[in-house]
Amino acid sequence: MGHVDGGPPGRDNAHRFALEWWSQAAIDHYLRVLDALARVGLTAFTTLHHFTVPGWFADRGGWAAPDAVDLFARYVERIAPHIRDRTPYVCTVNEPQIVALFGYLLGYHPPGLRNPHLWHRVTRALIGAHEAAVDIFAGGPQTGVSLQMPDLQPARGDDPGCVAATEGLEREMIDVYLEDAKGDFVGVQYYTRMRVDPAHPDYFAPAPPDAPLTQMGWELNPDGLRKTLHKAARAGKPIVITENGVATDEDTERVDYLDSHLAAVRAAMREGVDVRGYTYWSAFDNFEWAEGYRPLFGLVGIDRAGGLARQVRPSAHAFGRVARTGRLAALREAD
Repeated sequence: MGHVDGGPPGRDNAHRFALEWWSQAAIDHYLRVLDALARVGLTAFTTLHHFTVPGWFADRGGWAAPDAVDLFARYVERIAPHIRDRTPYVCTVNEPQIVALFGYLLGYHPPGLRNPHLWHRVTRALIGAHEAAVDIFAGGPQTGVSLQMPDLQPARGDDPGCVAATEGLEREMIDVYLEDAKGDFVGVQYYTRMRVDPAHPDYFAPAPPDAPLTQMGWELNPDGLRKTLHKAARAGKPIVITENGVATDEDTERVDYLDSHLAAVRAAMREGVDVRGYTYWSAFDNFEWAEGYRPLFGLVGIDRAGGLARQVRPSAHAFGRVARTGRLAALREAD
């Protein structure tokens, strides 16, 4: 993580990962991961909750259950003594807006519900979970929440319904998390512009026909990252970009993406936004939730038909040069 052009050189030795709270065996596994990171000199950026929940938690009603925050706090209280001295950074909840929106309003992620009332309830529960975790880690690692912050725009700027829906979604997905935000930093996760259309079955209109798209079908919109960083700055806290990346099977496109989006970060910093770090999503090709293994986000490819062999892509070396030097121009230089 680190600044680009205008700040101190970054460090290429930070690893962001998430714990699982299914069982003691899962917790023990990730404690070994933390110890392994320390042995090889990697700084741990530890996320407490990244989408998945134990089956027993889901069976009780998941994040809509009356005691969801209390149960999450019990998990955090149990894990905190083990990781407090092992990680300097703790992300409490990854993309709480997506957990609420996709799981409880749009039905895209588990539990697959389309219930506006539960969407609002779960949003407040996730804010409560974040605040409880911050309190538990008080005096220890730096804590923050990682917010998915798309560039929300009305699909039709002259349509009052679209404008009102965009304002409402902005309030429920962004504002409620930035107001009186607890913790030491705000994590920003940015990928695309989203065109709000309440008349569309999925609430979002597709990208314009001529827009460049990723394998996820997301529109490329690097200036949206600059605007989003200004929006996140309203919380009055340092910002860490905890996710930003592109799904593509053309690695040259990944380098181009890094170039344009890191330039947007640099522009925001020059405009006064306090950005402390940038973490690309993802180090490896990953299981992309409802999309499975199809989208290729990784700086390192995984050959799933060839014994999971790892293929270090040129973009990995390019990003490494930027991380080591803090210079955006290093992206295009030779090793």
